[in-house]
Amino acid sequence: MKKWCSLALVLCLTLCLFAGCTGNMKEETGKVYYLNFKPEADSDWQALAQKYTEETGVEVKVVTAASGDYEQTLAVEIEKKNPPTMFQVNGPVGLTAWKSYALNITDSDIHKELISEDFALKDGDIVYGVAFVYEAYGLITNKKLLKQAGYDIEDITDFASLKAAAEDIHARSAELGFDAFTSSGLDGSSSWRFSGHLTNLPLYYEFTQNNVTAQPATIAGTYLDNYKAVWDMYIQNSATDPKTLTSKTGDDAVAEFQQGKAVFYQNGTWEYANATAIGKENIGYLPIYFGVNDEEQGLCAGTENYWVVNSQVSEADQKATLDFMKWLATSETGTMAMASGNMGFTCPFKSAKKPDNGLYDIVDQYLEDGKVSVKWMFPYTPNTDAWRAEVVSALSAYSAGTGGWELVKNAIVDGWSKQYQASHT
Repeated sequence: MKKWCSLALVLCLTLCLFAGCTGNMKEETGKVYYLNFKPEADSDWQALAQKYTEETGVEVKVVTAASGDYEQTLAVEIEKKNPPTMFQVNGPVGLTAWKSYALNITDSDIHKELISEDFALKDGDIVYGVAFVYEAYGLITNKKLLKQAGYDIEDITDFASLKAAAEDIHARSAELGFDAFTSSGLDGSSSWRFSGHLTNLPLYYEFTQNNVTAQPATIAGTYLDNYKAVWDMYIQNSATDPKTLTSKTGDDAVAEFQQGKAVFYQNGTWEYANATAIGKENIGYLPIYFGVNDEEQGLCAGTENYWVVNSQVSEADQKATLDFMKWLATSETGTMAMASGNMGFTCPFKSAKKPDNGLYDIVDQYLEDGKVSVKWMFPYTPNTDAWRAEVVSALSAYSAGTGGWELVKNAIVDGWSKQYQASHT
């Protein structure tokens, strides 16, 4: 009897241990939580996450931050019990802010998939992030409307010819039935186009002139008169009253362009799917001519989108996340999805598909013609969201006539040094 009881006890313990091991194995499967930076691609990411789960059984959760709120959202989500396992930083400055949460991925498969080390985000020799998209922005142009106004896109070759065409179209807007520029909305869903992307041009020319290759503590604002000239051209040659810009959204600008209400729309390659509403054959792409070396200038090209793996989550979640990244970069499903729809990304991976995106074709043509791409310098911005918020506030006051241009210059120049000091103390 005692022998039977001993055997039963051993069997019971064995079953319990087996059950415990099985439970641990399930826990070690890992899961993925991706905090997405791009609102326009949210539905595509949700669908892709579902496909990956169906294919592998691994849970993938995608949360998309509201436009302009990524840093704040990340700061909140990263402290939760189940934080993002995969998130984005905008470059060296972003890495500095989030390095304590960044996993060393030097030996990872996703790093090995890069076509060039130029797309690896490093601190010294250690890789902490990989760029997953290369983008460009400028003035998306409705060539059909431009032709109706009496111009060919080839007629616009510098700031002077762009401004002359815009002013002429605006002066005849009632007759033509459309205006020159879409609304330059300063609502949070749109303002990044001007506090971030447009401010990149004065930063680029100043940094290039001074051979700046790292985040500077101060900026001079050397080219802010050029910035003012472009901004004035935007808001003075549009159907939108400049006093109402704070209530104008990104969706408003998209709708105006899609509905043929304006010729020029400042945005990037990521907007191609929306732009096709006017007909692919009617889409043109012009640089944001700045009055500096216009004959050489191409589009503004670069990236602020680097994938980072959270070093603070479990090893199982880290592995699951790296596997997901590799699948995105190498699988037929992943590469097709990344190159399609509202993603339509040009990815710097060896197996990447060429996107069905006519704007990228124009980007390539500028390069073939020997034009110089305006590199993205805005990732150097200190305390990006806080700095941009002050710029938007100043632009809003200036545009509404309640503040002078000096307010904008101070927000850009003095705001830079203030935010630099705040981020380095």
